[in-house]
Amino acid sequence: MQTPVKESRLVPLTEDQVSQYDRDGYLVVKGGCSSDLIDAYNSHIYTVRSAEKIEDWANPHIGKILSEKDRFSLRLFNPHLHDGFSMQLMKLPIVRGALAQILGDEAVGVQSMYFYKSPGSPGQAAHQDYYYIHNEPNTLTAAWIAMEEVDEENGCLWVIPGSHKDGLLPHGKVKDTSEHESWTDETEGADLSKQIPVVMEKGDIVFFHNLLIHSSGKNRTSDRWRRSYVCHYIRHDSVIEREDLKNKISLD
Repeated sequence: MQTPVKESRLVPLTEDQVSQYDRDGYLVVKGGCSSDLIDAYNSHIYTVRSAEKIEDWANPHIGKILSEKDRFSLRLFNPHLHDGFSMQLMKLPIVRGALAQILGDEAVGVQSMYFYKSPGSPGQAAHQDYYYIHNEPNTLTAAWIAMEEVDEENGCLWVIPGSHKDGLLPHGKVKDTSEHESWTDETEGADLSKQIPVVMEKGDIVFFHNLLIHSSGKNRTSDRWRRSYVCHYIRHDSVIEREDLKNKISLD
């Protein structure tokens, strides 16, 4: 019996898109994930969190009962390590292909997060991902999937185009805790007047460099969520310092 031929890797980005990523430090791929797949995954995560007994991997307070509010507000951290659906979403062919074009070689997954961003929830202050996830050689890249429409009102991402070229900035305490979570850190010395919003439609994917200065605003709506599935990747030959992120996930 012949060994099945592996499907060739997708090449979803044009040369102009790769150049845009290199210049700006981020790139939005429109419609990268189908609406049907997103609906199925959102429903799956809802089922996981609405169960009478939530599995430990989906419960940020292991051994404790989540309040009704926390069930649908606290993020799921690294669901791909325990949940097959989350793993498959991390390994989307379009993500694998785009990352290979951006990084020049195959990427591997190292982290995943499902964010709820319920109405009224604060955002995260301006920061650089490398500050939290050191890796060498430095190739860390995020793929941020909009699980519904995302705009300035419900807490979209804000970025400073080209800021990835300025290196790692110092980070300190969050200044505006009415707008941003207080438990994170904030870049110091960045010109936040240069931030622009990244408005996205359901299914869009934004890829961004680990040194890009980015933030998210407060969800100012009373009835709209801003769910997202965010995965971090490194080139296969990079090494992560953090012990909890050393498990490299092949994307083929």
